[in-house]
Amino acid sequence: MTDGLTKQPAAGAATRGTAAAGPVDRAGATAGGTGGKDATAPETGGYAATRLRLLHREDLSGPPLRTALARLTDDWLATLLGPAEGVALVAVGGYGRGELSPRSDLDVLLLHDGTATSQIAALADRVWYPVWDMGLALDHSVRTPAEARRTAAGDLKVHLGLLDARHLAGDPALTAALRTTAYEDWRAQAPARLPELRELCEERARRQGELRFLLEPDLKEARGGLRDATALRAVAASWLADAPREGLDRARALLLDTRDALHRVTGRATDRLALQEQEQVARRLGLADADTLLREVYEAGRTVSYATDVTWREVTRVLRSRSGRPRLRRILGGRGGRGGFVEPQRVPLAEGVVEQDGEAVLARTARPEHDPVLPLRAAAAAAQAGLPLSPPTVRRLAAAGPLPVPWPAEAREQLVTLLGAGEPTVAVWEALEAEGLVSRLLPEWAHVRCRPQRNPVHRWTVDRHLVETAVRASALTRRVGRPDLLLMAALLHDLGKGHPGDHSEAGETLARGLAPRLGFDGADTEVLATLVRHHLLLAETATRRDLDDPATIRAVTDAVGSAGTLELLHALTEADALATGPAAWSTWRASLVADLVRRAGAALAGRPVEARTEPAPPTAGEERLAIEALRTAGPVVALEPPPEGAGQDSVELTVAVPDQPGVLPATAGVLALHRLTVRAAEVRAVAPAPAVGSALLLNWRVAAEYGSPPEAARLRNDLVRALDGSLDVAARLAEREAAYGRRRVVHAPPRVSVVEGVSRAATVLEVRAQDAPGLLHRIGRALEDAGVWVRSARVSTLGASVVDAFYVTGAEGGVLDPEEAAAVARKVRESLGG
Repeated sequence: MTDGLTKQPAAGAATRGTAAAGPVDRAGATAGGTGGKDATAPETGGYAATRLRLLHREDLSGPPLRTALARLTDDWLATLLGPAEGVALVAVGGYGRGELSPRSDLDVLLLHDGTATSQIAALADRVWYPVWDMGLALDHSVRTPAEARRTAAGDLKVHLGLLDARHLAGDPALTAALRTTAYEDWRAQAPARLPELRELCEERARRQGELRFLLEPDLKEARGGLRDATALRAVAASWLADAPREGLDRARALLLDTRDALHRVTGRATDRLALQEQEQVARRLGLADADTLLREVYEAGRTVSYATDVTWREVTRVLRSRSGRPRLRRILGGRGGRGGFVEPQRVPLAEGVVEQDGEAVLARTARPEHDPVLPLRAAAAAAQAGLPLSPPTVRRLAAAGPLPVPWPAEAREQLVTLLGAGEPTVAVWEALEAEGLVSRLLPEWAHVRCRPQRNPVHRWTVDRHLVETAVRASALTRRVGRPDLLLMAALLHDLGKGHPGDHSEAGETLARGLAPRLGFDGADTEVLATLVRHHLLLAETATRRDLDDPATIRAVTDAVGSAGTLELLHALTEADALATGPAAWSTWRASLVADLVRRAGAALAGRPVEARTEPAPPTAGEERLAIEALRTAGPVVALEPPPEGAGQDSVELTVAVPDQPGVLPATAGVLALHRLTVRAAEVRAVAPAPAVGSALLLNWRVAAEYGSPPEAARLRNDLVRALDGSLDVAARLAEREAAYGRRRVVHAPPRVSVVEGVSRAATVLEVRAQDAPGLLHRIGRALEDAGVWVRSARVSTLGASVVDAFYVTGAEGGVLDPEEAAAVARKVRESLGG
């Protein structure tokens, strides 16, 4: 906001003035330094000491702290300005609202009437330099009222700041006139300015994301943060629309309190709630832990986001109606009821529910207090019509009485209808959440409401993930015989998260109690409980187990029990993965799950299962590669484009090598040397020509870390050298890591476990670790050093984590004894630094 009338500080002072404020005790030490006049030094020193004492008071926080800081700063700046005619010192923006956080900028305008221009620069220096010397961040400008008005007309952010203008010192008439003009202009220009403000908010949301779904949210800039709360104040000041007030002030105060605590913990002017600061911030706010803090912050962000959606919808409606009035009057010729008023059209949607002006509202005859099913009926009707529920309607629905237990059939059917409406379900569900209706209908929901998920694969909080899963499941209802059970399972499958123990087991218990209350009979309750208990079964089995082992298929059939439940679980698995995030589902993963379901379905139907203890036959292309590898006694490498849906940045790599020790670590090491990231992999032995011998077939899906993947010939040449020992892969990787190693934060140690009861022919080792270059090479080396053979393997990379399963046998074949298996697992874990 600096303009030509403001004298810039000397080099040293300018550095202090443009930098963010440092720690307060350091700021106090600089008081009275370069640039400030001697007459102001005692006042500056007194301000610094008092400010420091305020910030160190443990009993002072929240609004009292912000108010005390603002008042102290007001008095100090007024003293710096001193007596002045035709001049006013004005606080704008957040400082103008009196919301001065410990590290907030000071947004200050020096307003003058233009009669003493020659003295203004010196007067500005008298205020600005002591602030810079304090090490405080200052956003300043010097303007006449006319200049301020012109600047605001061309800069929306300046105009928003003037709406919060507050007098600090000097001529109060100048400040009062500025505020009056700013509000008059804002209301006059609202039809043009509000769409501009909305676009500004939406662009910020696209850049910063939704506050309530971020593990490290920006409390100010993210959607649902403090910027949006300020925008709602500006909309209200236009008199065109107003935000829902319920809970909004409390949400805004919570975000401000959290920012204050963050400033005090870090000593920096930061708005990003970083992971490493969350525990300290939680303690300063008196909360139990970081998860409790995030839930509070997410709840506040949800409130602000919902108010934002409702407010902008109302602004759009008002502006549309205004633009249509002249045309309407021309059509009606001045007629149309009292004063030409035309009643909005009301279109029936369901019993007691109508559409009016683009929203679902209650009919005039509706009586929520006498119709406990009405909230679900209204929500289902709105979602089916793709309409939002109007906020007044939701508030009226909150007056509905409790549903009887078990629920009547209509209530259950309306809930299923709401869940099956697709994308519109989300907005309607959020409207019900805003008034606490969901937790009243389903008390178990309160436990997952706004609950964070610290796994980076997940895009959403637990509650939103459940709704998104139902949205995804709604597109799959034609694939199952009981779509109602699919949609209910989607809503319930993660309900156990946050409870002690395995969330699937806790969720099963909750489902067994909840389903009968909703009116499901015993058989349906059993199916829902099974779906919740085993909602991870298919994805984990398909990607981590050997589908050619009969024990794998038996584990699935024993868990699901029937073909109908298997069908539902297949659809739930896909919906759950799609609602989790892009890393959780792919064409490759879908094909593995489908293959597992096909085999399990055959077993349940009593048909022969295409599962063998010997390797599955290779495809024609794979067989050609294996034969060529056996003929040449060396590796053969083929690169192919990825299948549709697998991600166009990846390639399919197939390697065939005569069966010999060291193939897995050598191949993985060569890929790491060429900076190829392994997204998925499968290893198996094949015998295309038994008389000649067997070959190892390695199918990889890889992506180049930089640029394009290397040619197959280069990979083959390096693999030949790695297998004959002339290329020391481990040494090369170690050298590169030492020279160019990137710092990685490891959030959890690696875990290597022996999985019991999965295979009769091999011992299954499961590795869960953080992904890193050369990880698979280290695992393969450890297995080779342990003297075991890798019979087959399934490798999966999910975001920053890997989940790999290795089927290993002893040198003579067969399952390892328990002690030997534990020793191998320990050796692999040690190779990963665990």
